[in-house]
Amino acid sequence: MRQYLDVKRQHRDAIVLFRMGDFYEMFYEDALAASRVLELTLTSRAKDAGGAAIPMCGIPFHALDTYLPRLVRKGYRAAICEQVEDPKKAKGIVKREVTRVVSPGTFTDAGYLEAREPAFLAALAPHGDAWGLAFLDVSTGQFAAAEFRGPGAREAVGAELAVIRPKELLLGDGVSADGMLPAFNPPRITVVDGWLFEPARARATLCEQLRTASLAGHGLEPFAAAVAAAGALVTHLRDTQRSELTHIRDVALRVTADALLIDPVTLRHLNVVEGVDGGREGSLLAELDRTITSMGGRLLRQWLVRPLVALARIQDRLDAVEDCAFRATERGRVRDALKHVHDLERLVARVSLGTANPRDLVAIGQTLAVVPRLRALAADLQAPLLRSVVAEIDDLAEIRTAIEGTLVDEPPVVTRDGGLIRDGVDPELDGLRAISRGGKSAIVAMEESEKGRTGIASLKVRYNRVFGYYIEISKSNLGAVPADYIRKQTIAGGERYITPALKEYEDKVLGAEERITVRELELFEALRVRVAAAAGPLLDTARGVATLDVIAALADAAAVCNYTKPLVHDGDEFVAVDARHPVVERHVSAAFVPNDVHLDSSTRQVVILTGPNMGGKSTYLRQVALLALMAQAGSFVPAKTAKVAIVDRIYARVGASDNIAKGQSTFMVEMQETATILHTATNRSLVILDEIGRGTATFDGLSLAWAVAEHLASNPTARPKTIFATHYHELTDLADALAGVVNSHVTAREFKDEIVFLHKIVDGRSDRSYGIQVARLAGLPPAVVRRASEILKSLEQDELTRGGRPSLSGAPAANQRQLALFQTAAADHPVVDRLRGLDLDRLTPIEALNLLAALKRETEA
Repeated sequence: MRQYLDVKRQHRDAIVLFRMGDFYEMFYEDALAASRVLELTLTSRAKDAGGAAIPMCGIPFHALDTYLPRLVRKGYRAAICEQVEDPKKAKGIVKREVTRVVSPGTFTDAGYLEAREPAFLAALAPHGDAWGLAFLDVSTGQFAAAEFRGPGAREAVGAELAVIRPKELLLGDGVSADGMLPAFNPPRITVVDGWLFEPARARATLCEQLRTASLAGHGLEPFAAAVAAAGALVTHLRDTQRSELTHIRDVALRVTADALLIDPVTLRHLNVVEGVDGGREGSLLAELDRTITSMGGRLLRQWLVRPLVALARIQDRLDAVEDCAFRATERGRVRDALKHVHDLERLVARVSLGTANPRDLVAIGQTLAVVPRLRALAADLQAPLLRSVVAEIDDLAEIRTAIEGTLVDEPPVVTRDGGLIRDGVDPELDGLRAISRGGKSAIVAMEESEKGRTGIASLKVRYNRVFGYYIEISKSNLGAVPADYIRKQTIAGGERYITPALKEYEDKVLGAEERITVRELELFEALRVRVAAAAGPLLDTARGVATLDVIAALADAAAVCNYTKPLVHDGDEFVAVDARHPVVERHVSAAFVPNDVHLDSSTRQVVILTGPNMGGKSTYLRQVALLALMAQAGSFVPAKTAKVAIVDRIYARVGASDNIAKGQSTFMVEMQETATILHTATNRSLVILDEIGRGTATFDGLSLAWAVAEHLASNPTARPKTIFATHYHELTDLADALAGVVNSHVTAREFKDEIVFLHKIVDGRSDRSYGIQVARLAGLPPAVVRRASEILKSLEQDELTRGGRPSLSGAPAANQRQLALFQTAAADHPVVDRLRGLDLDRLTPIEALNLLAALKRETEA
């Protein structure tokens, strides 16, 4: 227990799994937590110094891979404390050490990770007026860092965390991440020693890991905060994983200007990686993800959340997709070959971390065996990006030969089960196997010999782990037992014996089998180290195969879904003919109605979009934004033709959302998101806004919507391309007052008091929203619909009076006058009759004044 407590003091925030023989035991508060999470029976052992029983629970050592993922999924860290010396040779208590610490951000077990999702461990470091953020997917080696400065630094960090969604976040003691953590699925916070983030130490650690003299080649030298976060990550991983981390060999500097920025709000509103219900279903990613491999799926997700802004790189991707799209036969063969490729990125990571099992290495060998065929199938592809990808893929013949020549085709999952090394690989192992096999044969022969010598036909030579080999004689034959038999155990059906000859063979066979297990483990470990040393070229191959997979998948989507290659350019015009929504068109029962898009910075900078509810305004907004995103990610787009000007940011404010946990109403969230757009949009941004101002009183909302639209159209410092959908038809007047503002509307037709949605966007304004007709379609009671129609008719006749209310349906006649909002119809008033009879062309100024005074007296009478 003293040994256990020493380990626990070093790992206070982890559940210590303490190896004791064939079990991992947990004690004290660890046992209480683990018994609840893992549904284990809670027991106790000898009392502690205070006289109280020590809570205890445990799991069999061979079941660790079953229980550990369950523990980590619940957000716990676990310290695996192993016996690091042979108990048979130990003097006193067996020496134990923590061999690794697993946590939500470091666990690389295939059963724990989502195959097509990244699993980032992040670190956050304040330094002066800057915040450094680094994130690393331990399961693949993907490593990046960024630095944020200025008054909006904390918000920028929060936005980045919401996009990358790390499973775990490292903070130095005393550092707070309040206000920066995602509202949904926040990461586990792990507090580590502050010295890990000391810039000089972090820089030295990074240089050592990357094997460079400086960080200039990675662009990190001027960014002390980013270096601090990245160095802390590497130090933490070295301490907890007890490995060389050979698969972590590069770190990328994330620069804002390198990618199209899509904040988490926009990702959510556009359903880029998650559908409305939070899963992949209904998202753009689900629609486009036709990748064959898991690493291809992860790369496609990365392309969609960080599209490009460099025209040359975008064009390279589009050209590659085009090359694949028009070579259907070659594409099909490449995709068939990819079905035999395993998740090489994560396999290499497990090899590097020392957690790979024999089947992992066999899977690496099988994947490398597919590479020559992939290269041959892709040899005719001409796009520059595809040529460079094919050149990057290497079958690493020496590594593949070593794996195939060392391990059997179907090895066991764990090395202790034996039988994983081929015959002929190692003379020592072959000799031990010969002894073992010969000894077993001799024991079979001995059984037959003893049957003949004793005349006992039912005599059996058997084996168990407790007693080893023995001769079993039934009760009815005990009288025939020879004198040289030595009784070992009495059982219900007879007796068990040994002989000197049997004992000699037992020592020979069991000793050989024990040495076989040790030798196989040594050979496997040597092979694992050799493969780990080739982590760099293996990962290059993995990423090349993943890129080929993504390009082939996008080409397949283009062919199947009738997408077209967009003309992406650095100019100003954003035009598409017959554009469609890539997700909605695949899930609606009726034919999807395509629509044109035309935006530029001079004549059509702001489009005021009006029209009926259910007419398709929100779908149109989203498909315009998704068209830009897909084009800059390198995908073909759902349109007949498309000419897409590169945008630096996409902002989407579509639909209602709130943040009850922070006490923020729907309208407050709407205004915060709108404020972000107005403060940060540029001339090159794309903004789509839906129903701004509808969450408050009518005149407040109209005023805000008008002011926002006016600002977007006339702000001298930033005039982003904007589509502004609204039911405030008053906003259509902006087109008459401001250059660059135009009106469009969604068409609908009425037939016998019913509405028919045409879903077509045309130029011009709309003056109706057809809300009552939509309410009827939604199933509101007919009486409610009729009453709403009456009130609408009265409002349209301008009968609203200050301080009044709608006349109450069914109220007594005596009360109607007192409660009426709608007074006597203006058309029947005598003042109106007199005004209608005037000849204004003959009316002199003095007569007009006298008439006005008379009319005033009449209305007061």
